[in-house]
Amino acid sequence: MFDLIIRGGQVLDGTGRPARALDVGVRDGVISAVEPHLEAEAGEVIDATDRTVTPGFVDVHSHYDGQATWDDLLEPSTPHGVTTLLMGNCGVGFAPVRPADHHELIELMEGVEDIPGAALSEGITWGWESYPEYLDLLATRHWAVDVGTQLPHGPLRSYVMGTARAGDAATPDDLAQMARLTREAIEAGAYGFTTSRTLGHKSLDGRPVPGTYAQSEELLALGRAVVAGGGGVFEVAGSGLAPADDADTTRAELDWMGQLASATGLTTTFIVLQCDDAPTRWRTEMDRAADWRRRGARVVPLIAGRPFGIIWNWEVRHPFSFKDSYRAIAGLPLPERLDQLRRPEVKAAILSEPDVYRFLGEERHGERFARTLARCYSMVGTPDYEQPPEETLGAKAERRGVSVWEVAYDELLRDDAVLLLALYNYSDGDHTALWEQLQDPDAILGLDDGGAHYASICDASIPTYLLTHWVRDRTRGPRIELADAVRRLTSQPADLYGLHDRGRIEVGLRADLNVIDTDGLTLGMPVAVADLPAGGTRLLQGATGYDATVVAGQVTRRKGVDSGTRPGRLIRH
Repeated sequence: MFDLIIRGGQVLDGTGRPARALDVGVRDGVISAVEPHLEAEAGEVIDATDRTVTPGFVDVHSHYDGQATWDDLLEPSTPHGVTTLLMGNCGVGFAPVRPADHHELIELMEGVEDIPGAALSEGITWGWESYPEYLDLLATRHWAVDVGTQLPHGPLRSYVMGTARAGDAATPDDLAQMARLTREAIEAGAYGFTTSRTLGHKSLDGRPVPGTYAQSEELLALGRAVVAGGGGVFEVAGSGLAPADDADTTRAELDWMGQLASATGLTTTFIVLQCDDAPTRWRTEMDRAADWRRRGARVVPLIAGRPFGIIWNWEVRHPFSFKDSYRAIAGLPLPERLDQLRRPEVKAAILSEPDVYRFLGEERHGERFARTLARCYSMVGTPDYEQPPEETLGAKAERRGVSVWEVAYDELLRDDAVLLLALYNYSDGDHTALWEQLQDPDAILGLDDGGAHYASICDASIPTYLLTHWVRDRTRGPRIELADAVRRLTSQPADLYGLHDRGRIEVGLRADLNVIDTDGLTLGMPVAVADLPAGGTRLLQGATGYDATVVAGQVTRRKGVDSGTRPGRLIRH
């Protein structure tokens, strides 16, 4: 007798091997049988005829550090087949912390990851100081997915050195304390350590993330502490994301990561994004990482698989937010606001006012922001993240003989329309760079950011994008094989973090599974939903085609709808 049998599906086991017609039997949260014809009885049988059965997806870059303390569903990731999440990314998080410094960490997270401070202040259920105490609180929570953590550099440095000194060079005593607390956090169950060296990562008051300028001695000491505690991963948001970096800086960044990996045996991971100001720099980064791997040091790129950009519509941020005539109607309910926005006199008033927008922490005016706006694309009905240059707002404005502001205004008035500004990974006007990044078999899909940038992006849907656009629908270049896409979402990230009990469909492993209509799988449009604490708004993006998602043998979603079961727990390395 099984608790669950998934019968008649094409099983992709997560290793990259081709699909096989197999039944999967589950008992006590574990895969107990994988056979061609499993005739036994079960408490529930899922008919997977004409469906693909995969392991549950593993998301290693989620930023749910605050949300995990108040939310048990952890959307927007869970609608996209994700069954395990890792957080604590980019050197920011909420432990360790003294009670007097709660606000400092909220401002740091708000500045770096664009999570509304009001939502964090109202939503977080504080009750810890040390990192082990943070994990103990999380261990009382039940979610729709399993959640693992990493120790972030920013809170650690602030805790040891104080807010006033957190940007200074660490003294030997500081290093000793940080190393001790790092080992303590890893021994308590954190999977690794994360740091940010990205100059654009700043607190609300403009301060960089503590650790941004940390010297190699500090990074090596912390890496050794991770090893001493039993951890395996050192994640870096590198300085290569800063626009002004040159090739020498890029090589130096990859070399210290390689030296750390070589000296400690850790896997170092680093974020790779194509930047418009240096559109080929990502190749230098990935080539350098590959050189280190050939020498035996595990230096692994984290890639996005999709243009990394900003979503605009009337319910979140948009290009007209700071115009006085728009502000006069901004408080109206959306239907009434749209009625006003469609009035010729309102449109004329808004378009006649000075062009200004606060963008990426600075104010941009007139032509400067018009150039940014000209690069945007409109998405209506079906999200298309690989549109040709002739579909940009700038190209449409040129064809119509009007300003790009007018085109943006008109496009936003189309039903359910959003504007997409591709900040990264779209310098070529297509997915060429992303395709080349995906040819690196060691590159990890790991920039979904489900718990961050609530009102700007919705990249938690990248797993579904991989299975739809990259596997099935792409027309502007080559595609990837379904079996390899599933490998990248399952066994590869699981292996990276030593999650050897999941990521594959194999007897004895955890029963985290997806049943997917891969032919009918569809990605929805980003929509704004005001469901955060303190009434905050975020973007959600759903999908159709996930018949079932199973966590620890329990069905957590059926036909895309949350079942209400919460088998997910804190996982410790």
